[in-house]
Amino acid sequence: MNHNEDEVLDFMNRLLERLQQAGGNQNGSHNIQFVYVAPGAQHVGTVQNQYFHPAPSPAPERGGEMPEVLSTDKAMALWRKAQRAGYVDEHYQPLLSRTQAALLADAMAERLGIMEKWKVFETLWHRKYMRSDYNLALTRKVSLDFQDELKQLFG
Repeated sequence: MNHNEDEVLDFMNRLLERLQQAGGNQNGSHNIQFVYVAPGAQHVGTVQNQYFHPAPSPAPERGGEMPEVLSTDKAMALWRKAQRAGYVDEHYQPLLSRTQAALLADAMAERLGIMEKWKVFETLWHRKYMRSDYNLALTRKVSLDFQDELKQLFG
């Protein structure tokens, strides 16, 4: 391997590590899987899928795209808390993995008494299969920790 190849691999490894640490907003349409090559190693490991997403949609207005059940005063207080925690952006779109977003939707729906939570959040977030994401989240220990964070955040 020559000097230029070492520099390229070093750059790619740093980039991939940053992407993995960032966690990624996993609601986008472009799925790219990266391969991580450790410097000087012969083993190749896979980095989790990273999702690059298009620019966020315009912020819904009360009574506009935002479903009524998510635009009440109580709901808006929850949205503000979620925004301050870095869980959603100013357009109420999740900045979390799909499984964490499903847990967030469940926590909000529980506090707001929303019966058709998956339909409501799938419409707002332009997603499908959130119930599956939620069920998958329940199988992971890290999700239990995130549920505890949500309980503390929303009280």
